Amino acid sequence: MKKIVWILLLGIGAAHATVDAVVSVLPEKTFVEAIGGDKVHATVMVLPGNSPHAYEPKPSQMKAIAKADIYFAIGVEFEKAWLPKFANQNSNMVIVDVSKGIKKAPIAGHYRHEEEAHADKAHEHEEEHHHHDGLDQHIWTAPANVKIIARNIYEALIAKDKANSAYYKTNYEAFLKHVDETDKAIKTILAHTPKGTKFMVFHPSWGYFAAEYNLTQIAIEAGGKNPKPKQVIHLINEAKEEKVTAVFTAPEFSQKVAKQIAKEVGVPVRPISPLNPKWAESLIGLAKAIAQ
Repeated sequence: MKKIVWILLLGIGAAHATVDAVVSVLPEKTFVEAIGGDKVHATVMVLPGNSPHAYEPKPSQMKAIAKADIYFAIGVEFEKAWLPKFANQNSNMVIVDVSKGIKKAPIAGHYRHEEEAHADKAHEHEEEHHHHDGLDQHIWTAPANVKIIARNIYEALIAKDKANSAYYKTNYEAFLKHVDETDKAIKTILAHTPKGTKFMVFHPSWGYFAAEYNLTQIAIEAGGKNPKPKQVIHLINEAKEEKVTAVFTAPEFSQKVAKQIAKEVGVPVRPISPLNPKWAESLIGLAKAIAQ
């Protein structure tokens, strides 16, 4: 009987040892789970198929906020409106900015016809500021940034749960090796791809990936707006000139214009999402497609 009671007490202790965490996007959940292992339970806010730019949490997700120990913020747009509300709902929850230490780059815009660019410059700047504050928030698309994100997650976990510091350290170091292996695989795939090679995407989500591997992304939309007919023509011509091998789209956005451009250029539309929880697989898949 005493043995049974002791086992039950151990089970209760293990349950209390778990850190309840909430993250904004799926790749972030992958990072937290890799480092936290079975000591951390992670809930994601932006559900599959949704955009983090204008997401509104569901009532069931607010319940996760109410019991969370840590919120791992990453800088996506919906956080600006909702983080204060999350903090009001759970004053004991620690909010950790995992983008700390990462220099954010300007969000890439699509090709603009010179006359249209001058005519719409002020308006477009206003739109980009509204949607992105002019900066690219998709920081997790570059392995170098992921290592910084991982460090911020690791430091937050050992600060919250000192008893399991050694466990988190082991997982953290293993994850860093995984990131390095991913980076090495991408460099091998792109070894014979000329520097500056351009690839076309619907939404400019891959700027950090492009910068890290000396590539250039051509974005179809910018500031949350589809290109005008004249801009579509320029994009088609540029895609032909640069011999892009595919037009990359994500399920979070409309594919209509992307399909139109791909048809005119004679290349396939390839679905690839920066919000894919299989982070390494997503980046390696993009590299392979570009290398072709």
